[in-house]
Amino acid sequence: MKKFTDVLKKASGVMLLAFCFSFNLEAQKVVSLSGANTPQDDMNPVWIGDNTLLFTRAFHPKNVGGTADPGDIWMTRKSDSGEWQEAVHRADLSTDGYDFSLGLEDFLTLLVYHTGGERFGIYQYSKFGSDWNYLRQVSMTGLEAISGQVTGRVASGRNVIFLSGKGKDSKGNEDIYVSEKTGPAAWSAPVNIGSAINTKGQEMSPYYDSKTEKLYFSSNMHTGAQGKDIFISKRMGEGWNNWSKPVIWQQISSPGSEVSVTFINEEEVVWTSTQNSDGFADLLTFETVVPLVTPEEFTEAVSEPLISKTLPKTTKSASVVPIYPSSAIGFPEVKMSEQVAEEEEEPISWFVVDAKNKTLVPYSITWKSVGAVVYKSAADSVKLSELKNAQVSEITVNSKGYFPKAISLNEIKIGEPTVVLMTKAESGNVILLDDVNFKRGTAELEGEQTKKSLNELAKFLVENPDMKLRIHGHTDNAGDPGLNKGLSMDRAGSVRDYLIGQGVAFENLRISGWGGTRPLASNATEVGRSKNRRVELEVER
Repeated sequence: MKKFTDVLKKASGVMLLAFCFSFNLEAQKVVSLSGANTPQDDMNPVWIGDNTLLFTRAFHPKNVGGTADPGDIWMTRKSDSGEWQEAVHRADLSTDGYDFSLGLEDFLTLLVYHTGGERFGIYQYSKFGSDWNYLRQVSMTGLEAISGQVTGRVASGRNVIFLSGKGKDSKGNEDIYVSEKTGPAAWSAPVNIGSAINTKGQEMSPYYDSKTEKLYFSSNMHTGAQGKDIFISKRMGEGWNNWSKPVIWQQISSPGSEVSVTFINEEEVVWTSTQNSDGFADLLTFETVVPLVTPEEFTEAVSEPLISKTLPKTTKSASVVPIYPSSAIGFPEVKMSEQVAEEEEEPISWFVVDAKNKTLVPYSITWKSVGAVVYKSAADSVKLSELKNAQVSEITVNSKGYFPKAISLNEIKIGEPTVVLMTKAESGNVILLDDVNFKRGTAELEGEQTKKSLNELAKFLVENPDMKLRIHGHTDNAGDPGLNKGLSMDRAGSVRDYLIGQGVAFENLRISGWGGTRPLASNATEVGRSKNRRVELEVER
């Protein structure tokens, strides 16, 4: 269990921030947010309106993973009198891994990045009353290749995401990337925004104001940086790799390191800061509203060509060393060293665990090549590049006594273990057939992925002939309840018929139809309704 927790800590990257402090800068008093700070790391502030600030708190006893949890999402609200209220833990937005909010995608939809449990990547949550309801994972091709200290933010226009992390074409450590919205839950592959912004050091925590076309980010390498400071650059023309020369934001700079900024409005700002001491982070703001002094004139910078995405088997990367003492608790700040090391592609690393008790389970992985040849591996010996070269789209994780789990290549982690939660085939356990789809308004199965998923399930059930299952059909609550119940029963029946056609014994399968009486999410949005239209399997014996 300790090893599993250590992996999740490593997956979250490196970050250590300092104790709260205040200082005078040209008569502008900087203070910590009274109700939002603790002796733990408080970082990644995101203002979402309605007097609400979300942020990430690390190693707190109330986190989902307890004091070993590298970051859960917490919330504080600003009262009408300007006081910041006591922070509240948002378990509905958190996992036992590293979690941070990217901000609102639209008025009711929040994007959150997770590296814990079954959730690795960016996910949508919908606001319903005072609660956030899980919706679905966002598709962003290439996100799995962004590792290291991942941070980011939805731009103010809400159709662009800026991310920071270490990719194959990074110029040093963390670089800044951009992704554009392409569909309701789809974003383009992250693209490096170029050498005008990215250096051999760390560029991170980007926030882009679409109205002013200014990019705010943290860097430890641009001119004037002491530790990390906030820099500002302006977009110069079309494309995402044309930027002005970054200028340090002197108004909030300190002898320590500033890492992230969020704007409450055009006159108020919250940020995180650190001093070079053995301590933790706080969220800071000005004690009273003061004019925000940002540069208005920018000089165009010349960007170097981006590194080719075709890399040799060995690549060079600058190493990092901690600048805080080993007695510090949390994630150490890092600085660049001139040491250069060669790195070869490592095999995919897996952590396959029981979803209920989080214990490691033995496993094997299988996949099919384009020619339908089945390959099998029992050890951590497969490289991601080999799977891509074979045009493999997904692999299947198998463990005796557990339902097989299909994993797409987009879900496989680089530079850290890919965690797979397995559902044991024992009485009472339920799994969601999330790859099974139907033609709209009918019980007719639809799509090759549906057949592929059911074929894998049928193979497993034939190999376990004593297992008894109940197939549950569900719909949303739109329309006539009686018709919905009939449709849900018919869909469960379609799944049963297909499995029987693949050799599963009829007497081992029972069906139920629940209509819209057992929703998983709110029916107030189309996204929530689509989540409620589902088929589940329950093990009866």
